[in-house]
Amino acid sequence: MPDIQSGGTSTFTGMSYPGPPHAAPQTPVCYRHPDRVTYVTCTRCHRPICGDCMRSAAVGHQCVDCVQEAAASVREPKTQFGGTLRTATTPVVTWTLIGLNVLAFVLQMAVGQLEPDFALWPNGVAHFDQWYRLITSAFLHDGTLHILFNMWALYIVGPALEMWLGRLRYVALYVLSLLGGSVAVYLLSDPSSLTLGASGAVFGLFGATFVIGRRLNLDVRWVAALILINVVITVVAPAMGAGPISWQGHLGGLVTGSIVGAAFAYAPAQRRAAVGAGVTVALLVVFAVLLWWRTGVLIEPYRIVVG
Repeated sequence: MPDIQSGGTSTFTGMSYPGPPHAAPQTPVCYRHPDRVTYVTCTRCHRPICGDCMRSAAVGHQCVDCVQEAAASVREPKTQFGGTLRTATTPVVTWTLIGLNVLAFVLQMAVGQLEPDFALWPNGVAHFDQWYRLITSAFLHDGTLHILFNMWALYIVGPALEMWLGRLRYVALYVLSLLGGSVAVYLLSDPSSLTLGASGAVFGLFGATFVIGRRLNLDVRWVAALILINVVITVVAPAMGAGPISWQGHLGGLVTGSIVGAAFAYAPAQRRAAVGAGVTVALLVVFAVLLWWRTGVLIEPYRIVVG
């Protein structure tokens, strides 16, 4: 109670009370490394970060998690036909294809006698179900000049196509062109002959380069000249005793590659994937029907009719 002073005047004596105890300030530590004291915070999430966890940002520093989240949300730049720009400097598929062809050629030289077992022999496909020859024949070559020309051509046109189309579409183009060349050989060549070489696939790349180059308003006269030169060689070389050249494989690959290239180049951006898949399936169906028909023709004379 306050003390009351006599004489009619009252005064209050002050009384003090102890306040609540003040908590000691908490030392900030890195959210990923609790044993490290830091006074730097991420400018995005405001969590404390140590020197190992901070990444330079446009303003201040960010933590590792925020940097990774931001990178995942950034769409990789695409070319006009859906390829990623990074393939311009890293044509992985082209180098892989060249490597596979060179490896197969080295095996040819080292082992020998691979052609009878793996070259495209229509009778072997029709009568002995050796369908693998449609693929394996495209990785074998008849001599050094043969593989040098095909690999040089692949090196010239492959990286640009891989950049324009992206790796998946580029692989589809190569495989379909390869099959187109093999199917044409199976349909139109002597069924007892052996055919080998990557020329069908390479001619498919020529055709696609011409079509896509025209779509991009590029000068493609060099591609047309290259195709014309090869046509002349195909006709003239056998007449000069250089041995037969498979015009069937060249033609099949060129037509197939041009069709696939046109599908990829002229499809609307919103429907590019659907159009590409549709053309791929359609060509595979056409190839299957042609192979079925040709096989029936080749085995018909050998059917045994039971009365």
